[in-house]
Amino acid sequence: MPIQTWTVTDIENQIHHTQWSEELAPGVTARLQTLQGGKKQGVESLRIESEPFTFEVLPTRGMNIWKVWTGKFEFGWKSPVKGPVHPNWVETMEPGGLGWLDGFDELLVRCGLESNGAPEFDQQGRLQYPLHGRIANLPAQKLTVSINDHQVKITGVVEESRFHFMKMQMTSTVTWEIGTTKLAISDEIQNLSASDGECQMLYHINFGIPLLDVGTQLIAPVKTVVPRNEHAASAIADWQSYQGPTTGFEEQVYFLELNGDQNGDTQTVLKDAHGTRGVAIDHNIRDLPCYTVWKNTTAIEDGYVTGLEPGTNFPNPRSFEGEQGRVLKIPGLGSRTMKVGLDFLSEPQAVQNAIAQTQKLMPDTTQTFDRPQQGWCHGVEN
Repeated sequence: MPIQTWTVTDIENQIHHTQWSEELAPGVTARLQTLQGGKKQGVESLRIESEPFTFEVLPTRGMNIWKVWTGKFEFGWKSPVKGPVHPNWVETMEPGGLGWLDGFDELLVRCGLESNGAPEFDQQGRLQYPLHGRIANLPAQKLTVSINDHQVKITGVVEESRFHFMKMQMTSTVTWEIGTTKLAISDEIQNLSASDGECQMLYHINFGIPLLDVGTQLIAPVKTVVPRNEHAASAIADWQSYQGPTTGFEEQVYFLELNGDQNGDTQTVLKDAHGTRGVAIDHNIRDLPCYTVWKNTTAIEDGYVTGLEPGTNFPNPRSFEGEQGRVLKIPGLGSRTMKVGLDFLSEPQAVQNAIAQTQKLMPDTTQTFDRPQQGWCHGVEN
């Protein structure tokens, strides 16, 4: 089959479909719909549906992936935010710096591009960098869907730019191999300025019930693990395992250095307590050298979830990460590409195969710190 491409949105050429559908191949359909009602009003959702694999991409929200289904099993989480939420309702730059949380409910959400960590304020107390940045709440200016013999590709172009300041463009491509449960995300970040620029990227990949439950485990080829603060340090012995929903649980965060193969490729696996379902996450440690584990096993009503987060840096304040050299430098008119792969595992044998592949990457030793470390964690004194 020759490549077929449909242009769904191209603002520059005044193409913008609010509703669109196409049978891409036998048993594979694509449907763009504009959601109606409440804070969803105006959100565009592109759903690729087959039996047994279905997923939704949100062009309105930075090409984030909302949810994935294998048959009737849903991968994602139950956020107290009833989304998808239109960015008009997310005041990213609200004075406290936490406005990003008003729209947070996706399976995969990007954090960046100017910054991707905790809020940061200037000496006068004014917000300088908001929580997790702006890219997740910016719409795609161009959206295409294409198919060849064995792949469906969704490509969206999102710009994060400000006059006199940064001028970055993200071209995101989500690729699905037809007949598999695998998604491949490739993001090219282009510096539109003639001057050198810097950016950060973090993939906030989130799972709740039913995959996350008491006994769920993370299998990862860890060289180093550091707790973000003293609270996380108090549970360092159990950083790879999860408890059930616990009312009042205070989040715990761990910073990881992973081992990779000779090409820098690595993999982590989150599996349920019985090893019957899981997800494998692939990335390259040369492009995304930092890995963050966020454990938020509070009550289901309050957002029972874990985040597995490969990134260019750890989600500390932007200036701190800059001081550690953890920023992506892109020359004027240059570009950098980063990739993440997700395999949604719905059979015990698939889970065991993924674990076996990850175990091949295990280093000889793992250094586990029982306290936050200088250079890793913001606020740690000599």
